[in-house]
Amino acid sequence: MPAKRSTRSGGRRYGKAASRSVASAMRRKKSGSLRSGKGGRGGRVKSRKQAIAIGLSEARKKGAKVPRKSSRSRSRSRSR
Repeated sequence: MPAKRSTRSGGRRYGKAASRSVASAMRRKKSGSLRSGKGGRGGRVKSRKQAIAIGLSEARKKGAKVPRKSSRSRSRSRSR
């Protein structure tokens, strides 16, 4: 029986630098020093999903390999 091939070509969607940035954000969330908002002026981050989003955003700013935000979330943030 031949091996099953996936429709997507191989390779990582996110780079190693992106995963390091997310891991760092998760550690800061656990310690209570991760804050939301521009320049960290918002409240303390309590959500795991929000911590991951902040980590990926920081990775994007540093130029790491991170896929673009989905068009749905981009259009939602533009409309506000």
